Amino acid sequence: MKPPVPAGTRPRPGFPASLAPGGSNGQGASPSKRPLVRAASSGSSARPLTTGVGMDSQAVRAAMVRKLEAQGVSNPAVLAAMQAVERHRFVDSALVNQAYEDTSLPIGLGQTISKPNVVARMAELLCHGHTDKLGRVLEIGTGCGYQAAVLSHLSREVYSIERLRGLHERARENLRMLRIANLHLLLGDGMLGYARGAPYAAIIAAAGGEDVPAAWVDQLAVGGRLVAPAATGPGRQNLVVIDKTAQGVSRTVLEAVHFVPLKSGIA
Repeated sequence: MKPPVPAGTRPRPGFPASLAPGGSNGQGASPSKRPLVRAASSGSSARPLTTGVGMDSQAVRAAMVRKLEAQGVSNPAVLAAMQAVERHRFVDSALVNQAYEDTSLPIGLGQTISKPNVVARMAELLCHGHTDKLGRVLEIGTGCGYQAAVLSHLSREVYSIERLRGLHERARENLRMLRIANLHLLLGDGMLGYARGAPYAAIIAAAGGEDVPAAWVDQLAVGGRLVAPAATGPGRQNLVVIDKTAQGVSRTVLEAVHFVPLKSGIA
C-alpha cells in the first residue's frame, strides 16, 4: 500500500505535484512544499553558498575532470555533469580549497560529501547502457546536495531523500540559487524509499547498510538499475549493482568502498 498523500498536496499521475526542486538516507517521506528558487525558512540551519576563493573558474573543474578521466571515468555525459556542477558551493568555506581534490569532506552531523571519483563512478554505473538521459531517479541521502545536482544533469527527474533535517535544509539552501527544475527534495526515511514516485529508472544510495533494503528493489522499474554500498562481510563494504529485468533480479558486487551507515527514521 502506498503512503497517504501528505497534507496540502494534490497528486498528479505517478507523483506529487507539490514537491520542491533539490536529503543522508532519509519513516514516511515528507516532501518539501517550497520551490528551490525561494529562500529556506527562517530558523533553518542551512548555510549560504560559498563563492570566490578562485574556485569559480571552469579551469579548476576541468582539471578535476581530467583526473577523473585518468582514473577511468569515460562516460561523456557524466564527465560533462561533473564539469558543470561547482563542488565548492557545497562544502564549508573552511574547506573550499579542498573542494576539487579527490577526497571526501565533512558536511556536518557526522556526514560527508563523497569523493568526486566515487560520485562519478556511481553515476557512470547508473548510466551504463543508456545513450539518452535516465528517467526518474531516486537518491537515498541528499547530504549537502552535490550528487543530486550532478544527477539532475543525467536524468529527466530526480527525487532525493534525506533523514537529517539539518542537512535537508542545507541542501535546499545550497541548491536554491541553481534553480534546478527537475530536482525534488524530500525529508524522510530513505530506508523506505519513496513509493509515491515509483517505479524508478535508477536508484542510488549515499549510505550503506547490512544489505540493500527490499523496498528499494520493489520500487525499481523493470529494466532499472540500483547502485548502493552494502556490507559484504565483517567490516567490509562494497559497491553493489542490482539490475531488475522481466526474468528477475541480478546482483553484482564491485570494489570496496567506505560510506556512512544507512539509518532509519528522521532526526
